Amino acid sequence: MFKTLMHEPLRVSLTEPLAKALTGLGVTLTSEEIYNALVEPPNAEMGHLAFGCFIAAKTLKKSPASVANELKAALASVAGVASIEAAGPYINIKFNSEKLAWATVGAVLSNEMFKRPLTEDAPKTMIEYSQPNTHKEIHVGHMRNLCLGDSLIRLLRRTYGDEKIISSTFPGDVGTHVAKCLWYIKNYVGLDVLAQKRTDPMRGEWLGQMYSTANIKLEDEEKTVELYEKNKAQLTVILKQLEAGKGEFYELWKETRQWSIELMQKVYKWAGVEFDKWYWESDVDADSVKTIKKYFAEGKLQESQGTIGLDFSDENLGFCMLLKTDGTGLYATKDVELARRKFEDYKIEKSIYVVDMRQALHFKQVFKTLEVLGFEQSKYCFHLQYNFVELPDGAMSSRKGNIISLMVLVEKMRAHVKSEYLSRYAGEWSAEEVETTADIVAKGAIKYGMVRQDTNKKIVFDMNEWLKLDGESGPFIQYSSSRINSLLKKFGSDTSGFNGSLLTHPSELKLMQHLMNFNTIVLSSTENYKPATLCTFLYDTAKKFNVFYHDCPIGTAEDAEIRKARLALSAATGFILKNGLALLGIPVPERM
Repeated sequence: MFKTLMHEPLRVSLTEPLAKALTGLGVTLTSEEIYNALVEPPNAEMGHLAFGCFIAAKTLKKSPASVANELKAALASVAGVASIEAAGPYINIKFNSEKLAWATVGAVLSNEMFKRPLTEDAPKTMIEYSQPNTHKEIHVGHMRNLCLGDSLIRLLRRTYGDEKIISSTFPGDVGTHVAKCLWYIKNYVGLDVLAQKRTDPMRGEWLGQMYSTANIKLEDEEKTVELYEKNKAQLTVILKQLEAGKGEFYELWKETRQWSIELMQKVYKWAGVEFDKWYWESDVDADSVKTIKKYFAEGKLQESQGTIGLDFSDENLGFCMLLKTDGTGLYATKDVELARRKFEDYKIEKSIYVVDMRQALHFKQVFKTLEVLGFEQSKYCFHLQYNFVELPDGAMSSRKGNIISLMVLVEKMRAHVKSEYLSRYAGEWSAEEVETTADIVAKGAIKYGMVRQDTNKKIVFDMNEWLKLDGESGPFIQYSSSRINSLLKKFGSDTSGFNGSLLTHPSELKLMQHLMNFNTIVLSSTENYKPATLCTFLYDTAKKFNVFYHDCPIGTAEDAEIRKARLALSAATGFILKNGLALLGIPVPERM
């Protein structure tokens, strides 16, 4: 649907020489084919890039190893290349350190690395994520969706361009969960307590606790037939008032809904997340039923035993019900109307839904329905599934109340960081810097922990593990970045005119070869919707820097020019870490 550009300069520098050499052998390949065939060898000692001779061998009807030897001879001399060796079906290419440094360190320090176009003709895309419910607490489990969606927005904007990407959210502000919460407040909380809560800064969290308490109470009272019938009738009254938009419960809903919205905004502000468009379930609810009735009148939908929908049994998707026998809608009803609004209001070409794996069948049915209804964009609708977050002792549930409130957790993590890591700076740092740094490290721990795993794997949240300064964690990478900041302050940050030819140590070469792939990793993370790929790259970057720093002293370097070159490599690594973390929505403290 869009074109990936040849963006990595070292690979680009080899396409023309390889094309000429291959033509001399009787093989014609395009620059793009050659560029895409250039890969990294399994270890850095073999070379910086390798070219496989399989396609050429097929054309020439020779063995790939034979063609590799012929191609090596035809590539006797290439500017900036230190050596070319045939190794089985591959030719391994090593650049001289000056060329490698120019394409990596130089490109990073000039900021060109981060501005380089990666694609063209990208589709206008909307990503919908973080669909919290009002009248429930926002807990640590919600953060997988939020962090995954936010990192995708950032990656897609870097890859496709800011103007191509629209972020949206679809909170659930009506339904049975709301009715249960209002039922409990009305029957068991009382007006006095409610009045007190109006000035409570934690009223949004309190509302979520009332929902959990309501569930437990209702389940307990189900055992008594009289109470069960009475509660059922009252819940029906509440839902009807919300639908009609009037009555005491509707007024209570309006007020308490705002408390939940304030909690959402507080969480999003802390996480550094903003949405271009907020859709509300209450806004879509009534119109979705009208939309389905319109499509049915046009003969685009089917009737089955009093319900309206579409039968996808031939495709093993069952019957997609869009209107129940009583004429009310379902989640699929709302998602069809929501998709229509997205397509028509924003003229989007691609729609990505970040929703947990339990909804896989639902979205298959919705996308198929959109196709039948004639929406061309349906083929570019994608459900990005993810697995759940669990506590070490098992699954979380708002309904049962066994959750960790996010903002309570954040405060606990801040306290841990201050006591375990920052207490040594008491009297040296200002109280404001301590607070700011603790908050940034907490963000790094949560956000990195939520996206470093592949989406199909469960995440077990363990605060102490996620806050460690060693091992694969956000704070470890943040610490590596802050360490580089301190290094530059200590030894000087002037790296202008550094001599890349002096960076010849194996640890220096390995680090530069690694940095070379930053944009390739960003592109892969975007195309596959896998921020975890970028997480692994950043973790490896921090580890490779630590090896380089151990092997290649800066303060005691042989002379000033070597020191400057190593400082330049350090600064470039710091920029890669900072920019990479930013694509995950993770800030970096000045010092740790």
